[in-house]
Amino acid sequence: MVDLVALGDFLRHRRESLQPEDVGMPRGRRRRTSGLRREEVAALCHMSSDYCARLERAQGPQPSEQMIASIAQGLHLSLDERDHLFHLAGYPPPARGTGSDHISPGMLRILDRLADTPAEIVTELGETLRQTRLGVALTGDLTRYSGPARSLGYRWFTDPETRARYHEDDHEQLSRMFASGLREIVGRRGPDSRAARLGELLQSRSEEFRALWRTHEVGVRPVEPKRFRHPELGTLELQCQTLLDPEQSHLLFVYTAVPGSESHEKLQLLSVIGDQDITAAVSD
Repeated sequence: MVDLVALGDFLRHRRESLQPEDVGMPRGRRRRTSGLRREEVAALCHMSSDYCARLERAQGPQPSEQMIASIAQGLHLSLDERDHLFHLAGYPPPARGTGSDHISPGMLRILDRLADTPAEIVTELGETLRQTRLGVALTGDLTRYSGPARSLGYRWFTDPETRARYHEDDHEQLSRMFASGLREIVGRRGPDSRAARLGELLQSRSEEFRALWRTHEVGVRPVEPKRFRHPELGTLELQCQTLLDPEQSHLLFVYTAVPGSESHEKLQLLSVIGDQDITAAVSD
């Protein structure tokens, strides 16, 4: 049963206990508020400031499950705090583990501090949950997809546009890697898992995937350095460092270039132009 009063108290307490730097926001010079402002929470949680105020005052109807999930992520709640928030809102909490999109606060804090680096947080199926600004500038907004297309491996075999972001000489190896990686996940998660359903869907839609799937190949690892194709800057050779959240099976990918290299210079240029022209280039 929903408890709007307790929900409002919890949200207000959480807002007042957070500082801008805790959620990747600048503090600013003339700041008198001890915690976050309502408009800051609204921006983090993708809602209006007025709606945020009404929630804290226990006014209005029961918020949707989608809104509660957005609030939980925006306020950097732990899994226990997220579950508590769902209970207060009158909903059963989402499942934990590999099927969850809720990013741990620790992983978010690390990502928030990588403002000058291409980085992204992905699920074990290659679904991008969050990117830095330079991550978007490098590969485009990968969080915009829905359904099976959220998975990079699925897009690799079904959407030719996806391959344009990677050096053509690496395509064969990447195809083997995506098929191999999915087979390994199916082995871990079982025949009734999301991974298994994704594999079945790909077999029905890609002859290339079917041929690779029949080989039962496992253990294929990515080539280093990764070679990205940028629509304006050309090829960037980047090293990928990976951080794993074992509880959620989320991966943080951080992309860096060797100092003094041509790719390092291109990354610096990318940080200047950001994603201003990238969106237009991708849409064209």
